[in-house]
Amino acid sequence: MESPPPKLIAGQDHDDRISALPDHLLLDVRERLDLREAVRAGALSTRWRRLPNHLSRVHLDVARFQGATPLEAMDAFTGAARALLTLVPLAEGECVRGALRVLILGFYMSSPHLSSIARLVEDIVSLGQTECLEFCISPLPVSNTASLLAEIGQQFMSFSRAYPVAFSWLTGLTLQHHSLGHSDLTNLISACGGLRHLTLRICRLLEDSSLKIDAHHSGIQELKFVCFRCTRIELVSLPKLREVQCLYWPYENPPVHFGYVPELRHVRLSSFAMAWQAPFALSECLSRSARNLSKLSLDFSHQMIWIQPEHPKNLAPIFRNLASVYLFGIFLECDLSWTLFILEAAPALLNIALSQHSCVKTPEHSAEKTNVVWEPSKDLKHVNLKLLSIFGCEDEDKVTNYIRLVMERAVGLKRIELDSEYFCEDCNAIDLERSKVHKASMRRIKERLTHGSSSSVEIIII
Repeated sequence: MESPPPKLIAGQDHDDRISALPDHLLLDVRERLDLREAVRAGALSTRWRRLPNHLSRVHLDVARFQGATPLEAMDAFTGAARALLTLVPLAEGECVRGALRVLILGFYMSSPHLSSIARLVEDIVSLGQTECLEFCISPLPVSNTASLLAEIGQQFMSFSRAYPVAFSWLTGLTLQHHSLGHSDLTNLISACGGLRHLTLRICRLLEDSSLKIDAHHSGIQELKFVCFRCTRIELVSLPKLREVQCLYWPYENPPVHFGYVPELRHVRLSSFAMAWQAPFALSECLSRSARNLSKLSLDFSHQMIWIQPEHPKNLAPIFRNLASVYLFGIFLECDLSWTLFILEAAPALLNIALSQHSCVKTPEHSAEKTNVVWEPSKDLKHVNLKLLSIFGCEDEDKVTNYIRLVMERAVGLKRIELDSEYFCEDCNAIDLERSKVHKASMRRIKERLTHGSSSSVEIIII
């Protein structure tokens, strides 16, 4: 027997089905909706307007708002922020405001709107219940010259100084297209006492000098530099730092130097090498204090290999807890056996993944591709490696020989995965015919490895 329909609240419009829901379901629906959908639903619900008092999460991004101009989009963004974040007095009989624990705002550096946004944020954090506060800030999308970006950078610094309470509660900050002075960045890190995640995307130092971050009392856990222009990055002291990403650096190698970073877990470097960037040894870059490093990701963008194989003793203190290594974008003509210098230096390594692909896209002024040669020690026997993953490798002989080499040296190997559908973001190389050819190639590699072999290693095509 079907259950009877829910009773509507007395005096409520029978067509207002949303208002028939209990508060906890309304909140769950609201926090899952896109902003525009939520606004449409709010137009139908007589109870929707008091829900902001109970939201636990708000994420607003100016890119989701429409307007004839960026300023009009910011008008709409700020209006929505007021509607959702303004502390409305509670009606008689209503419970106290719930905790707004997560607040994420993405907006433009637009002077007419910044004070309104900051005051709303400071009202929220003054309740003392916010656990995550993130800003993603970029200039208005107009033609930005170098001098204008420098002006925007100074405008941002004035903004941060004018609202110290909001910035002291920040846990995440992303700046895009800002030009800042070295002291601006160091002062900003000092002022943002709760900052855990900092991203600088297509930003630059005004003095075109090195960036030195010496913040022994900082709680920063993650740093991400994307096309960040300076002469070098030196992380002198960041005791809580766990992850660093450095992507597409336009200065000399190595892109970053680590100092005191005892909690460092993951390093990701991704770029193609320019003609003036010489290969470097990882021991020049990584710090011996990073003894908890467990994940290393290197992407060479199918161009020159910008690291040099080196003797395991140089890396052993740093790699003693390394568990996962990802080596992507190795150009097709390059030998693969050089990758074993990492295996030899990392006795706890559990899995290694690599990709090799004939990408046709070569950026202007790229460094010349040269083969990398390295002979592993004759007595190398690795007992902990369990998984070898191969993505997009097209030279059957090279891949087969490399896998045999790893199987011979990694005596604890349990599984080999051959990826049959590799997608290259640089050249968009994937289609049905290519996939069929690649899958057939993977099958032939598997047959060659298993034919006449007594190995218990599982080889699968995924």
